[in-house]
Amino acid sequence: MTLHMKTENLILTPESPSRRRFLLAGGALLLSPTAALAGAQREETLADDVASVMRSSINNVNPPRLVFADPNEGERWLAAMSSRLARYVPDAAERRRLLVNIQYESSRAGLNTQVILGLIEVESAFRQYAISGVGARGLMQVMPFWKNYIGKPSHNLFDIRTNLRYGCTILRHYNNIEKGNIVRALARFNGSLGSNKYPNAVLGAWRNRWQWG
Repeated sequence: MTLHMKTENLILTPESPSRRRFLLAGGALLLSPTAALAGAQREETLADDVASVMRSSINNVNPPRLVFADPNEGERWLAAMSSRLARYVPDAAERRRLLVNIQYESSRAGLNTQVILGLIEVESAFRQYAISGVGARGLMQVMPFWKNYIGKPSHNLFDIRTNLRYGCTILRHYNNIEKGNIVRALARFNGSLGSNKYPNAVLGAWRNRWQWG
């Protein structure tokens, strides 16, 4: 069954303060069969202005924090998501660190954090050092060639924050290309444009385990 989801569930609404403020201007663990849908972004030529915007996003690093208008709502979100994430990440302090980074980086890119949680579940099952058979790395399974276009050769894609920064920047880029069509944007991210299998898996994970509010 194909899942349908409105664009505004992936991209924050124009009225959102978060959107206005954060809009874009060790060893490796092989992925298990349960992450078989994890794919690889396809290398492409970027226009100079697009590459420049993406590069600025990658290199503009500020301390991560929860991005909520109401701090109490942020803490409620954190407690709820930490409980759901425990099956993947047993350590409570590590869950908190991971969730704060995910929420900050997705909000900064203008993406729905809950969809990003579903994407990470499908891509890596929240394994920081996951690596696919084609070399995609980390939580969001970022291909190393992106460092040549929008980053630096020294960037470590197994670093949690670096991986999330790249992954969210790339997905926002694909969503812009597809003019808000999230099925096609997700398929591009996975390198499987033309198939709905991966988008359905991500949106299914979002629907079944990561909805909020």
